[in-house]
Amino acid sequence: MTTLTEIVLPEITEPDGLLVRHRPVPAPGPREALVEVLATGISFAEQSMLRGRYPGQPAFPFVPGYDLVGVVTAVGPGADRQLIGRRVAAATKTGGWTTHALVDARDLVPVPDGLDPAAVETVVVNGITAWQMLHRESRVKAGQTILVHGASGGVGTTLVQLARQAGIRVIGTAAARHHDALRALGVEPVDYHDPDLGGTVRRLAPEGVNAVFDHLGVASFRRSFALLAPGGTLVAYGTGAGAQLTDTNNQVLAFIAIVGRLALWSSTSSRRALFYNFWAGKHARPGRSRQQRAADLTAVLALLAEGTIAAQIAARFPLADAADAMTFAKTQSVRGKVILEP
Repeated sequence: MTTLTEIVLPEITEPDGLLVRHRPVPAPGPREALVEVLATGISFAEQSMLRGRYPGQPAFPFVPGYDLVGVVTAVGPGADRQLIGRRVAAATKTGGWTTHALVDARDLVPVPDGLDPAAVETVVVNGITAWQMLHRESRVKAGQTILVHGASGGVGTTLVQLARQAGIRVIGTAAARHHDALRALGVEPVDYHDPDLGGTVRRLAPEGVNAVFDHLGVASFRRSFALLAPGGTLVAYGTGAGAQLTDTNNQVLAFIAIVGRLALWSSTSSRRALFYNFWAGKHARPGRSRQQRAADLTAVLALLAEGTIAAQIAARFPLADAADAMTFAKTQSVRGKVILEP
C-alpha cells in the first residue's frame, strides 16, 4: 500500500470536526520503524486535546492517538531489521490514529503471538500506567486495601485486575450499572454518585485505605487524601472533573499548582500525595524511562497472554469513524477502552 489514511485534529473542535486525510506512506528515517497499525484507541488524553486542554499537546493540526498495536513493515538506518514482520505495541502520545505510523524503533515492545490486537491495545498506555502507579509509585502489598476512582474506565479496569492478581483488596467507584461487572473482577463497588462517598468508603475500610488512585481533580484529591491510612499514598493521575480552562498554557500552570499542593500535603502528614506522569524522565533520563515502560508493558502483556487479566473493550469502531467513536467515548460512561481498527 502506498497511501495511508489518518485522522487529523485541525483545531479546537467537536468530534465531528475531525478530518480524514489520505497521503503517501512515508519512508522511515534513522532509527525509525514503519508500523502498519492494527489497533489504536481513545483515551481521556485525546478528549482533552480536542478542547486544547492537554498539557504539552502539539500545535494544530496534528494526528491524535496515544498508543498503537501493529506490524513493522520497514525500518530506517540504525534500526534492527529483525523487527520487520514483528507484531509490536508502542506508546506514542500522538500519531496513532493512522493506518501507518512512523515510530522510534526503540519504543517498540514485542507482542506475544495469538493475542487480539484490540485486546492488546486496551493495556498499552493503560497497562503501563496501572502497573507503574500500583507497583512503582504506591508500592502497595498483598493484603492491603486500595480505592480506585473510575474503576470501570480504561485505566481503572486494568488497575483493579493487576491489584487483585497481586492479592490486594480493591474498593472501586463507578456508576451503579457497572457494579456487577466490577464484582466479577473482584472489586467492592461504590456508587460515585453517593453523596456520602467518603463515609461509605470509611465504613468499608475503618482504618483507612493504603492507597487511592484518583483522576478526578483537586476536590476529589482532598477527599481521597483524608481516606488514607497512616503511611498511605494518594496517586493522582489526571484532573478529569476539574479541567475548566481552555488555554493550554493555563493548563500547564494549573498542573504545576496541583503538583505543588500535593507536595505540601505530603510535607505536613504521615501520608504521601504525588502526581503520576506517564512521561516522567523522558527528557532527563530517556533510556531508563524507555526501559521501564518496556519492562512494565511486557509484564502486563504476559498476564494478558496467560489469561490472568482480561481485556476490557468498550466498543470497536473503524478508524474512518473516529468522530463517531469519540462522540461515543465522550458522551457515554463506558466500561473499558474504545478501540479504533484501521
